[in-house]
Amino acid sequence: MRWDRRYQEAEAPNSPARVLVCNLHLLPPKGDALELACGLGGNALALARHGLSTQAWDLSPVAVDKVNAFAAAEGLPLAARVVDLEASPLPSGAFDVICVSRYLERALCPAIVEALRPGGLLFYQTFTRQRLGTSGPDNPAFRLAPGELLRLFAALEPLVYREDRDCGDTTQGLRDEAYLVARRP
Repeated sequence: MRWDRRYQEAEAPNSPARVLVCNLHLLPPKGDALELACGLGGNALALARHGLSTQAWDLSPVAVDKVNAFAAAEGLPLAARVVDLEASPLPSGAFDVICVSRYLERALCPAIVEALRPGGLLFYQTFTRQRLGTSGPDNPAFRLAPGELLRLFAALEPLVYREDRDCGDTTQGLRDEAYLVARRP
């Protein structure tokens, strides 16, 4: 599998997404968290370091093994497991926090909303169709249209939304991506 090959040589977790780093202050002091399509677990590790009991799901067994090793080395409350997100249902009302970065499966969005407990927070960041750089997928189906992240999660109360697009100095800010922090009523 291509993802296994990508993660095979990695010796460290990826960095947490900007949506999480810039908004850590919004996290609850305790609760259950989930990172979907976790890759090398940068977001999951950040959530666990914050004190949340964290799960990390990914399709790649190589990534999952590495995330579990990273978490064990720090003694963190984190368990990663292999999950095919498109084939496995999300449990309803199970999480206080869900984090997704650089992954887009639109059909999964209603299930993500339902997996949040009332008052639960979603931290979501992924690529936009407007491209100023070279990062992200070439296929526009895996990139957001302008404002789409807000529409995909219209059932949630937006707390923070950012999509800098092509305004101002395009060498600064959040370019080629959008992010949302939203709360389930």
